[in-house]
Amino acid sequence: MKLTSCLERALGDVFLLIGKECPFLLRDLLASEELAQIFGQSVMNVLKVFVGSPCGLNLRNILWHGFASPEEIPPKYCSMMILLTVGLGQLLKSYLQNTKLTLTHRSFITLKNLEDLVIFPDVTYEVLSVLEEVMTKSAFILKIMLPYWEVALIKFRSQRFADCAILLLAQLETGLRNVFATLNRCPKRLLTAEILAKHLNDGEINQLPLFLGEPAMEFLWDFLNHQEGPRLRDHLSHGEINLHEFSKETTNQLLAFSVVLLLKFVDEGLLSVFKEKAVVELLIHLAEGYSSRCHPVSQLKKQVLSCEESIRVWALLPFPEELTQEAVRLEDNSETNACHSLITKIMDELYHHMPENHCVLKDLDSLPTEMWPSSQLLCELCNTPVPTLFCPRIVLEVLVVLRSISKQCHHVSSQVTAASELRHTQWVERTLRSRQRLNYLRMRSSIRLLSPVLSLVLLLIVLELVNIHAVCGKNTQEYQQYLKFVKSILQYTENLVAYTSCEKNKWNEAIHLTHTALVKIWTFSEKKQMLIHLAKKSTSKVLL
Repeated sequence: MKLTSCLERALGDVFLLIGKECPFLLRDLLASEELAQIFGQSVMNVLKVFVGSPCGLNLRNILWHGFASPEEIPPKYCSMMILLTVGLGQLLKSYLQNTKLTLTHRSFITLKNLEDLVIFPDVTYEVLSVLEEVMTKSAFILKIMLPYWEVALIKFRSQRFADCAILLLAQLETGLRNVFATLNRCPKRLLTAEILAKHLNDGEINQLPLFLGEPAMEFLWDFLNHQEGPRLRDHLSHGEINLHEFSKETTNQLLAFSVVLLLKFVDEGLLSVFKEKAVVELLIHLAEGYSSRCHPVSQLKKQVLSCEESIRVWALLPFPEELTQEAVRLEDNSETNACHSLITKIMDELYHHMPENHCVLKDLDSLPTEMWPSSQLLCELCNTPVPTLFCPRIVLEVLVVLRSISKQCHHVSSQVTAASELRHTQWVERTLRSRQRLNYLRMRSSIRLLSPVLSLVLLLIVLELVNIHAVCGKNTQEYQQYLKFVKSILQYTENLVAYTSCEKNKWNEAIHLTHTALVKIWTFSEKKQMLIHLAKKSTSKVLL
């Protein structure tokens, strides 16, 4: 398994000696004219027989998908693959000498969001002992596959964490394929099981998610499928990960999950005995409480909180006391005042649609606009559960736009912080020209407006996120109108990024832009077509 994945990665590097874009699929890579030109067609034909086609031995796919038991792969196949690899190295050496080219290996990838996926504690000796015992008694594991599980534990104990993960992933897949075929009563689908799909090809509901439960499915999606997750099986099988640097924490998660999964397939009496162990009870508790970390919903929540933290820094930005009065005078204009009035109206409307049991403010005038909304409120809203498994396409479409808005808000915040710190440094060093001094004043007055505006946008994003599934209740025309609305907010934040950049510094224009955007938000809000208006209204808000 390791040899085929590392060989695929190396062949891709060789392809790039004369090719431009490396094919994603191994079979396309082996069929390329570029590799035939370097190694010769006859050599590539031999490789196709061993690893490159379902018409041949197809060793890479058969092993990585967990189809073959240890006894089904003769040692001579491995010997042949090792000799083939050595031969490829010799042919490549001659080719490089003749062409004077230099082979450059691509860097390994860095797995995404691993720190968010550590939910189980370190696997202890006791956990390994439980797993050893459960392995022999769980119906999840086919007896002919047991040697793989045994070797996986040996590899873990010898700190070969990538080896352990590789074996576990293949065996988790083959076990889930078997359960899939059994639950859906389709034994012929064993080789083509859509394990993580909601529906089968014939439209019937896949029974596997119903059996495993949402937490287990979310765990599998996070580790294997989500684009912003580590996608362990894909990256390992394509040789994209440095095996020597594979983290113990990641393998811990797979082992702990395996314990909980295997326990689902033991008889009730044995299960109750295992549950008496505190370590097993803890793993089951953590697994049952799992929610997605890599789904766009989770990533948006993470973005919003990061952006809010960035905006909070604005209040701490230094500003010369002698310029404060001048900055305040600049703020006192009709358009800025109109913006603050609109912010108050919109915020008041949003606060009337808080989810149940969330605190809302009875009198917004009692709190400075810079404090709207509180970080605690955004944090609480982000902790509100939002269903993520099998999200409809239109939900994902809206999430893409909301995430883009949040990203642009964070960009604005970073630019404002950097610009303010730069101007203050220049002020202290007395290097500000008169025009830059005026620009500094405009920036400072604009910050006092942009802070509550961006906080308002973040609150709007989170409230719409909490009610995101209400978008499914819109008809086509209503949905298009709603999409146009959220894209107009995105356009506003994109323009704001441009206006607040060091190159443009258009602070007055930013205020005008903000006023236009606030008018659009208020106008759409009055139509009661936002998702907060469509969702079931709360009846038990807490008034402060």
